[in-house]
Amino acid sequence: MPVKTWDIGVRFTHWTVAGIVVWNLFGPTDQLHRVLGYIAAGLVACRFGWGFVGTPCARFSAWWPTPAHLKEYMRSLAAGAPHRHLSHNPLGGLMAIALWLLILALALSGWLTRLDAFWGEDWPHDLHTVLSIALEICVCVHVLAAIIMSMWTRDNLIGAMLTGFRRDPGDRHS
Repeated sequence: MPVKTWDIGVRFTHWTVAGIVVWNLFGPTDQLHRVLGYIAAGLVACRFGWGFVGTPCARFSAWWPTPAHLKEYMRSLAAGAPHRHLSHNPLGGLMAIALWLLILALALSGWLTRLDAFWGEDWPHDLHTVLSIALEICVCVHVLAAIIMSMWTRDNLIGAMLTGFRRDPGDRHS
């Protein structure tokens, strides 16, 4: 039986930031690149705030990846029977945090490259490049994990991020 998981704010933020990230990773590095980078950082900041006051599945309290939760989830994966969660599983939560921090760090490093104080300095640009490569790797892992876990658990995670509904974690026969 489908249950409501992701509200429109979470889904809008997710797909808008995803589109911006794809554009900025593979598109030209021009004024639009900068503006979109700042918009992505603003959306991440809004999503972070929504983690405190948003709907139940959007709140950090529903999915924060504590060491104990990560350890328990890793054991379930190793046993071949991953625990299901209505919100993010602990590894998914850890990835969300990593992606958000990388996007914020990219916005900051991109801003630094434009400051007169760093004119002629290579390190802000080098840092921005390294962060963009790290983001590319994390995005690939994120997408691959969503596909693999969707197939493994027979719970369409990508569809859930589109529709807002997913299979009830307690429903083993859907």
